[in-house]
Amino acid sequence: MPLNAAGGKRRLPPSNHQGVNMLNRLPSSISALLEARADGHSLPAGLYTREDVFEADIDVFFHKHWICVGLDCDVPEAGDATVIDIGKTSLILLRDDDGDIRVLHNVCRHRGSRLLDAGTTIVSKLVCPYHTWTYELTGELSHAPHMGKDFDKACHSLKPVNFKSIGGLIYVCLSDNPPDDIALLEQTMAERLAPYDIRNAKVAYQTDVIEEGNWKLTIENNRECYHCSANHPELCVSFVDLDFGFDPETLSPEDREQAEEHFRLYDEKTKAWEADGFPSAAVEQLSDCATNFRTQRLIISGAGESQTHDATAASSRLLGHMTRKDLGDTHLWGHNSWNHFMGDHALVSIVIPLSAGKTLVRTKWLVHKDAVEGVDYQLDKLTDVWIATTDQDADLVARSHAGALDPAYQPGPYSRFSETNLDKFASWYIDRMRAHGY
Repeated sequence: MPLNAAGGKRRLPPSNHQGVNMLNRLPSSISALLEARADGHSLPAGLYTREDVFEADIDVFFHKHWICVGLDCDVPEAGDATVIDIGKTSLILLRDDDGDIRVLHNVCRHRGSRLLDAGTTIVSKLVCPYHTWTYELTGELSHAPHMGKDFDKACHSLKPVNFKSIGGLIYVCLSDNPPDDIALLEQTMAERLAPYDIRNAKVAYQTDVIEEGNWKLTIENNRECYHCSANHPELCVSFVDLDFGFDPETLSPEDREQAEEHFRLYDEKTKAWEADGFPSAAVEQLSDCATNFRTQRLIISGAGESQTHDATAASSRLLGHMTRKDLGDTHLWGHNSWNHFMGDHALVSIVIPLSAGKTLVRTKWLVHKDAVEGVDYQLDKLTDVWIATTDQDADLVARSHAGALDPAYQPGPYSRFSETNLDKFASWYIDRMRAHGY
């Protein structure tokens, strides 16, 4: 259960402090920054702070890889639409008149005007505010005034976007050649998410938090719990930081015994859950891949029901087809999202880079579509743990980014016990950048 240290040869980090400062300050190429990364260490500062790297990241990781952008239940009824902006690209997620999900580019085929403004709306048709070119919710152009009788409307439909609904999570890829290794994610999560019926849940609450840091620092912060006990008292009521690694030599005999008991219980729980038809063992695709993800059913500490301030369920009406509160937390992360699915509610967080030093973290709390606020759940209990946790993480990411901007910054070593997933993420990042010509 604990994550082991990554094996293999490691290049030594630069030992010349002045040389590191020069690398941080000189306008070296992106490829030079990639080459300078030492195995087992954080990235060179420029990979977090430079605008040219940010533009490359958007192109590689947010245009040419699959990313999570929303949910089926963001648009529950025909005509519901929401706009998602990723870099210079604007997308419309909507439900058409037949009840099908569509993802379209938010660009009129006449002269490129934006069709819809940011946010959510309800539409019967997509009408360009500039010259009233009008599109059906399928994207087909139905009305283009003053374009002549010989104008072929069929050639001017809105451009569709490659997308997949995986258990109710909407993934898009803006490339014409999307990576096909998303198949393992589809296969794994379709079964695991089925009992929660996320497609028919509803968004009870949403927050948008802008973190003052690079998107990779946001993801790194989420992929370790080394910092949890010192920074997340609310989350630690229900979340077990030992699940993501620890140094056994630093534990007291009592703590070591407690850890061993915890992992013995994990083995028992995982076997019992899977025997009952709930897949639980870890599945991960973190290296030698394009689509980066990890999932596992985790034990919830304390009362064991939900990630709330007392670890009991926030909603008395359970999600989807769930009938049990003791099925832990099915966690799922990708390179721009993390998710927690519990018996009573789910938490979905989506990461959208805004600049080299600003990142949007959009968090949605999901409950059963028929759950009633104030009757089946109290909003404060549903949201307070992760509101606090997200705010705490935003402060940590800002501190990390400020440090990366400092001339004294030097890539530091990851813990081989509790930060192995950061090392894997950094290595994957380097590999994918190189695979796309950097």
